[in-house]
Amino acid sequence: MKIGILGGTFDPPHVGHLVLADQALHQLGLDAVWFMPVGQPPHKPNNHVTPAQHRVAMTELAIADNPRFQLTRVDVDRPPPHYTASALELLHRRYPEHEWVFILGADALADLPRWYHPEQIVALAELAAAERPDARLDLAALERALPGLTRRLHWIRTPLMDVASSTLQQIARNGGSLRYLVTPEVQAYIRTHRLYCEQPCD
Repeated sequence: MKIGILGGTFDPPHVGHLVLADQALHQLGLDAVWFMPVGQPPHKPNNHVTPAQHRVAMTELAIADNPRFQLTRVDVDRPPPHYTASALELLHRRYPEHEWVFILGADALADLPRWYHPEQIVALAELAAAERPDARLDLAALERALPGLTRRLHWIRTPLMDVASSTLQQIARNGGSLRYLVTPEVQAYIRTHRLYCEQPCD
């Protein structure tokens, strides 16, 4: 099967993640999309990331209504450091029968040469990047940095949704509403566990 991998902190998972995954699923003819919560992002201090058990629980709630969405714990259940290249290598070993497509935004694609072992990511998975009108991409420079990248790159056309998990955290801390930004189930989980605010979040 051809499986899309959407990695992220998912702190919290929001409608932008779901739209991106769904568009990748249909536009690229994928069999499924696996959501891969990051254990501990190398670029974020420990105290700035919600504990993994909450992020995993929210992600499971967010994708529960789509049978072609699945959660993989391959990253959260292994010791740090948590790098995408290492996670993809582990997926290859565990599921050699699958082909992999790594889903990311155009902004992340532009930064890919600065990731940990980016050449390994390109070797292990095709890439599916969401088009962003404000993203400045020099594909020739990316190809020079990571030979073979452009042959393995697909573009996903998605509605422009400027939603970031960090923004949602701030909204919650300020007592604002997350309605329509996250699924009702995720909203209820955030409220119950008071993840981003001391008082119940709307």
